[in-house]
Amino acid sequence: MKKSASPATIDEYLANVPEPHRSTLNKLRDIIRELAPPGTTEAISYGMPTFKYKGGLIAFGAFTKHCSLFPMSGRVIEKFQTELSRYKTSKGTIQFPVDQPPPKALIRKILKERVAQNEERKR
Repeated sequence: MKKSASPATIDEYLANVPEPHRSTLNKLRDIIRELAPPGTTEAISYGMPTFKYKGGLIAFGAFTKHCSLFPMSGRVIEKFQTELSRYKTSKGTIQFPVDQPPPKALIRKILKERVAQNEERKR
């Protein structure tokens, strides 16, 4: 990925990402925008494109050999362990190929869980 000053927006971040990473992350962004609840905002947090809804919701990023989805909750990765078995995961990240975002149905499940976690935390 190109190294430059920290981007101020997701558009700036993506402008510095080479293909095919950029197209993949744009698809992922579109899916998240479609599925996230009203009131969700976009930001750059820790240098990464982030969606916020009652706190951090989900983030993504491009790396040399993969792209990553950050559900901002290790519990999510544990809960969806079976669905995530085809991806390399760690406590806080889901790595996927640079040319193929995770399926929309999986992103929907992750977002639904994250929204529920954030809403519960805000109570």
